[in-house]
Amino acid sequence: MISMRINANGKKGTISRYLYGQFTEHLGRCVYEGLWVGEDSPIPNTEGIRDDVLEALRKLRIPVLRWPGGCFADEYHWMDGIGPASERPRMINNHWGGVEENNHFGTHEFLRLCELLGAEPYISGNVGSGTVREMQMWVEYITFDGESPMANLRRRNGRQEPWRLPFFGVGNENWGCGGHMRPEYYADLYRHYQTYVRHYGGNKVYKIACGANSDDYRWTEVLMREAGRFMDGLSLHYYTLPTGNWHGVKGSATEFGAKEWFQTLKHTLRMEELIVRHSEIMDRYDPEGRVGLIIDEWGAWYDVEPGTNPGFLYQQNTLRDALIAGINLNLFHNYSRRVKMANIAQMVNVLQAMVLTEGKKMLLTPTYHVFDMYKVHQDAELLEVAFESPAYTMDGVSIPQLSVSASVDAQGVIHLSLCNLHHAEGAALSCELDGSGARSVSGKVLTHAALNAHNTFEKPDEVAPADFRGAAFADGKIRIELPPASVVVLALA
Repeated sequence: MISMRINANGKKGTISRYLYGQFTEHLGRCVYEGLWVGEDSPIPNTEGIRDDVLEALRKLRIPVLRWPGGCFADEYHWMDGIGPASERPRMINNHWGGVEENNHFGTHEFLRLCELLGAEPYISGNVGSGTVREMQMWVEYITFDGESPMANLRRRNGRQEPWRLPFFGVGNENWGCGGHMRPEYYADLYRHYQTYVRHYGGNKVYKIACGANSDDYRWTEVLMREAGRFMDGLSLHYYTLPTGNWHGVKGSATEFGAKEWFQTLKHTLRMEELIVRHSEIMDRYDPEGRVGLIIDEWGAWYDVEPGTNPGFLYQQNTLRDALIAGINLNLFHNYSRRVKMANIAQMVNVLQAMVLTEGKKMLLTPTYHVFDMYKVHQDAELLEVAFESPAYTMDGVSIPQLSVSASVDAQGVIHLSLCNLHHAEGAALSCELDGSGARSVSGKVLTHAALNAHNTFEKPDEVAPADFRGAAFADGKIRIELPPASVVVLALA
């Protein structure tokens, strides 16, 4: 029996709703076919945005949506995506499959999508191939309410009032596809470009600098030293690969066994080390914690599904991905002093998606269900949880068997999220509650007998949440029986 103690009086700060952000890039079938079908499509839509996907995503209470990339952002020239659709120039998507991009989904369409979702927009600007003037004009076009060439152009294109633009990224992956820059060079460019990302009227932009790739701690050191005072956030990108190796085969999304399951979860747990070490560097230059660590690309990355375009990054989503999502969200909660936003990659049809579509059909993935179960933590107060996880060992390597976080919401309900990483063994817990009068427990569980279980268009509910019957109060404590390979969220009231 594993002993656990939740201190309801030990509040450790707010779990920002922005940790539940999403990312959508002009990549594969994420935007076109996934989100955007056009107003003349036989698929039911609202102003060109497909209704079934909208309805599903609204349920998640998505707080922020990042766009247009990704690598695409640093080759995107925003003025190609405004005005009458028939007059917008076509381009080649050089990063993702070499396909033609018709620019029918641009600034107005993205900001309308955010309005329909109730999400705040996070735009990534073009540093790699764009100019300072181009970036300045984009922000002015979106947010300025006065008389100016860009504000007037917006009005001529049908939008009288400015939009609110809370978040702006000055470049993306400028150490790689965004220009292969050295940190010293990018730090100077960031200082230059961000100067012209202006706060027009009542709109205040939270400026996010391009941060490190995985464990490039030197990048964080240089950026914080040279440009920290000019930024509000610094990004971090880290993807979970079964092999942990970008070169060669990454591994199948669905064809794997216990060994690959273990290795993949081990690699996703590395996120904690990255958060801790990057935060330590940030703490030296920003001891007050003003600059947020923005993990605006994370999730699982596998080989594409057989027979699909390798540049489209389309992959299935299994029970393993549910665990990856739960583990990462628990980590973001527990390090929310510094981690202020996270954006999973990506929302529809690409990498670790919430939703998959095929023509008129749509399904929800196991990752979607975890986000739905976990949304109760948004803007709740993080609570202290004391426990010692047993080891989960394979081939002489050990990782923690359990991933846990807890919060209390504005109504006083405590939510406890538990991931049992072990592929074959359950876990029995005895949980004490300090400082709480809670006496009832209910919850949901996401699990399956098959580790590679996933939803298909023929069986869209193969992996779906169910009521959890494995928790009850006894002798003033909560007894919890977690099944193997499971994600559980409990409500203690």
